[in-house]
Amino acid sequence: MAHLLPVPDGPERRVHDAMRYSALDGGKRLRPFLTVQAASLFNVSPAAALRVGCALEMVHCYSLIHDDLPCMDDDDLRRGRPTCHRQFDEATALLAGDALQSRAFEVLAAESTHPDPAVRCELVWQLAHAAGGMGMVGGQMVDLQAAQLTMDMADITRLQQMKTGRLIGFACEAGAILGKAPSSLRLALKNYAHDLGLAFQIADDLLDVQGDEMQVGKKLGKDADAGKATFVSLLGVEHARAQADMLAEQACRHLDPFGDAAHLLRLTARYVVTRSV
Repeated sequence: MAHLLPVPDGPERRVHDAMRYSALDGGKRLRPFLTVQAASLFNVSPAAALRVGCALEMVHCYSLIHDDLPCMDDDDLRRGRPTCHRQFDEATALLAGDALQSRAFEVLAAESTHPDPAVRCELVWQLAHAAGGMGMVGGQMVDLQAAQLTMDMADITRLQQMKTGRLIGFACEAGAILGKAPSSLRLALKNYAHDLGLAFQIADDLLDVQGDEMQVGKKLGKDADAGKATFVSLLGVEHARAQADMLAEQACRHLDPFGDAAHLLRLTARYVVTRSV
């Protein structure tokens, strides 16, 4: 991704340094991995899949920069390092997130991503929809109010599908879009992503309760401290873990039409519920 985030020489360099600080600092890279693996099912050029995966990761990283700001979750640590606004300052962090989002769509719209403009347009539309007010941003808005709301399982599921699940859904569907896949196979990947996203979030909630702060690389227990309802607070640890395992196996079954070619996607579904970071 580094080559897609060049650094100019002028005074604007500071925001580019902040972008690179937040986007090139490691992390699981789950979303671009899903895009590359889904695209491989349809013999898509690895270079094209990587460009789309990088664009998606830029959107994800922008959301983390903004999520860490004092006006939102107010976090000082991300991936074991100072958050962007702590390393730079709040204004620079805000602009770095804005610029990462803009750069993501610039990458998607470039002809080098895919020769068919219709494919590029759909990628832009789908990511905008997944990241916007009906998707990730909408989920963040609900999350900011969660401590003041009475939320049941359906409410928590909807919140997490918006906040986390929409981008995971795009990650998988993007591979099918790039490959101009038939609707039945695209639906199979969409269903896989739905269950994977929920399993991922339940595992996140479990880590927030049982994880090691040094391993996870961020402050834990904030949801409980804020009085927010989570999958774990509603289900309990054991039932939540069982639910995550069930969703991971269900996600794997959606991949049956792809046979052995989807082996790594199946392993991914099982990894997300056993990870320690």
